[in-house]
Amino acid sequence: MASNVNPTVRRRRLGMELRKLREDKGMTAEQVAERLLVSQSKISRLENGRRSISQRDVRDLCEVYEVEDRRLVDSLMQMAKDSRQQGWWHAFGDIPYSVYIGLETDAASLRVYEPQIIPGLLQTSDYAAAIIRGALPETPQLDIEKRVQVRMRRQERVSTDDPEAERGPLRLWAVIDEAALLRRVGDSQVMVRQLEHLIMQSELPHVTVQVMPFSMGAHPGVNGQYAILEFPDASDSTVVYIEGVTSDLYLEKANDVQKYSVMYEHLRAQALNPDDTRKFIAERIQEHAARQES
Repeated sequence: MASNVNPTVRRRRLGMELRKLREDKGMTAEQVAERLLVSQSKISRLENGRRSISQRDVRDLCEVYEVEDRRLVDSLMQMAKDSRQQGWWHAFGDIPYSVYIGLETDAASLRVYEPQIIPGLLQTSDYAAAIIRGALPETPQLDIEKRVQVRMRRQERVSTDDPEAERGPLRLWAVIDEAALLRRVGDSQVMVRQLEHLIMQSELPHVTVQVMPFSMGAHPGVNGQYAILEFPDASDSTVVYIEGVTSDLYLEKANDVQKYSVMYEHLRAQALNPDDTRKFIAERIQEHAARQES
């Protein structure tokens, strides 16, 4: 296992291998759970990479599946050991969306639709702090600062190459609703700087930004925010991520991914093209600047 693969992706790959062993054995997750005297949800979470996998878990599962190839068992055990290492984000303490950060860190491309705010990877620190403070009003200032630091660290995948993994920057495509440009987050000065930053980032060769204007009316994104993550290794399935208030949703079934991908193609087709988007954002900058002066 390559050292530059983060623990979240290691868990996903190990989970896929364990699921394949179960399916080859012709067993359901419920049957496995009964044999091991654990909940069915634990088996499901182990297989989808949402739960840390211990070497004991792997050993027990291999016994249930009657895996006789010792080299395969040893390989899976090593994957379990590697998957328990900590990613860079753990240095910041308890981060509620750490699973997503792990996936984003290893993704080759990210397509995101945001109906209400500027996407996190394109936010300035002042805008990010104002968003977090407004969305989570009871959050202590130190926690807000920690979340902002994590967000700025995540942006290194967009602004610079990853020196540890020696891979290129994240290919980012963002469709943003006009509402996100008009909603004043922080004060007018924060918005001016944020929108100027958005234009600057949109000019990077690996970043595409499109605005969905109100004039387009109803469109496939009216149901809310989502992101599609794709990975450089063909063995890693594409993931659709939908952020929730108390829990997040990760969709990996081919049919689900296909539906969201088709929706995203419609969004890209209906949104302003990148050049017109920059002109549109520049007009919104003038509006926010005028409010600042008045």
